Amino acid sequence: MSKKLFSDKEINILSKNRYVKSVSNRGITYTDEFKILFVAERSKGKLPINIFQDAGFDIDVIGNNRIWCASRRWRDSYNKSGELGLRDSRKFNSGRPLKRDLTVEEILAKKDAEIAYWKAEAELLKKIEMQERRVKNSKISVSLIFKIIQNIILKYNYKNMVSHLCKVALVSRSGYYNYLKSADERNYKEKRDLELKDIVLKAFKHRGYQKGSRSIKMVIDHEFNLIINRKCIQRIMRKYNIVCPIRKANPYRRMMKATREHVVVPNILNRKFKQGLVGKVLLTDITYLTYGSTNRAYLSTIKDASTNEILSYHLSNNLTLDIAIETVKKLMKNHKKLLNKEAFIHSDQGVHYTSPRFQKLLKKYKIGQSMSRRGNCWDNAPQESFFGHMKDDIDLKNCLTFDELKASIDNYMDYYNNYRYQWGLKKLAPVQYRNQLFAA
Repeated sequence: MSKKLFSDKEINILSKNRYVKSVSNRGITYTDEFKILFVAERSKGKLPINIFQDAGFDIDVIGNNRIWCASRRWRDSYNKSGELGLRDSRKFNSGRPLKRDLTVEEILAKKDAEIAYWKAEAELLKKIEMQERRVKNSKISVSLIFKIIQNIILKYNYKNMVSHLCKVALVSRSGYYNYLKSADERNYKEKRDLELKDIVLKAFKHRGYQKGSRSIKMVIDHEFNLIINRKCIQRIMRKYNIVCPIRKANPYRRMMKATREHVVVPNILNRKFKQGLVGKVLLTDITYLTYGSTNRAYLSTIKDASTNEILSYHLSNNLTLDIAIETVKKLMKNHKKLLNKEAFIHSDQGVHYTSPRFQKLLKKYKIGQSMSRRGNCWDNAPQESFFGHMKDDIDLKNCLTFDELKASIDNYMDYYNNYRYQWGLKKLAPVQYRNQLFAA
C-alpha cells in the first residue's frame, strides 16, 4: 500500500468523484461499480492509469503506486471469486470469514465457476495429449497449444481463464497474447502457402508423372516462368504431405550371364560417362516390364551418356537377340547424324551383347563396343538409373494390353527427352541440353 497521505484539499477533490465511496487521509474506498468497470476495461488491454483518468481521477493526487496496487488486488479477487470478490475484496484478502452466510444463488454460482475451472483444465490436457499422440515422440508446437487454449476459451465463453490454462500447458501468458495479435500475419502466410501448394501440385503432376523437389523446381522454372526456392518447395511438400515416389531395389531382377562361346570386350569407358560430346558414349541395356496382372514385356534402350537422351528403344514380347539388334537399327535410322566418329556402345556382359551377330552389326556401322566388369552394375549406372525412374513414373498395372503398354512407353520417352528437366543438365531437358552442346 502507498505511504502517501492525502491533504484535506485532496480528500475534498476525491470525495466528489462518483466512483469513491469514502476517503480518508490514508486511503480510498472505491464503489463496487468502479471495480467491476475497472476489471472489464483491464481485460480489454487498457492500462490502469488510463482507466483511472477516464473515470475522472487525478493521477498526481492518487499516485501510480496506489493505482497498480489496487489493480493487482482487484484482479486477484476477481480471478478467485468473480464479481463476488470485487464486492467484498477486503474480507476475502484478509482471510476473515463473512459476517453473513452465502445465498443459494451465490453458492451455485461459486460451484459453477469451480466446475468450469476444472472442466477447462481437463479438456486442455486431453487435447494436448491427443496432439502428442499424432506426432508420436515429437513435441507439439507452442503455437498449436495456443490455438487449443483459444478454442477452449471461445467454445465455452470462459473469462479470466487464460492465466490458469497457460500455467497448466507450461506456456507463457504473454506468448498467448502475442499469438492472438499475430493472427492476421498467420492468416496471410497460410493463404500464401495454399497458393504455393497449388503451383507445386501442378508441377508435381506435370504431364502425368510424379516428381521430387528438384524436378518440381525445374518444371516451375521452365513451364511456369516462376522463381521459387527449392527449400520452400520442400517445406510445402512436407506441410501438405506431397510425397515423391521412392525408388526401391527390385529383388527379382536377374542379370543374364554370358556363355563361354561369346566374346567379352574390354571396359574402355571406365565410368567416364560425361565426356561433353554428343553421340560418343552410348549406354544400352534391357529391362523387363510386368504389366497388367501377369503379362511381361521387355524394353531395350540406347542412351547418350552426355545428354541423358534416349536415342533409340525397342519394346518386345520376347527376349530374343532381335530386341538388341532392332534397337541398334533404329538408332542408325533415326539418329545416325548425331553419332560421333568415335562413338561406342557400352553394355553389361549379357548374352545379347556378347553375341557374334550383335558384334558384327556394330562393326558394320563402325561403332565401337565396351562392356562393364562382371557383376558390377555401377559400370553402367546411368542406364540402370533410367530404368528405375521410368518404372517409378509409369503405372504398368493399368496397362492391360501390349498396345496400351507401348503407348505408355512412347508417351514417356517423349516426356523424358523433351520435358523432364534434370538437375545435372543445367536444369534442362535432355534434348534442350543436347542442342546447347551443339550450339557451344
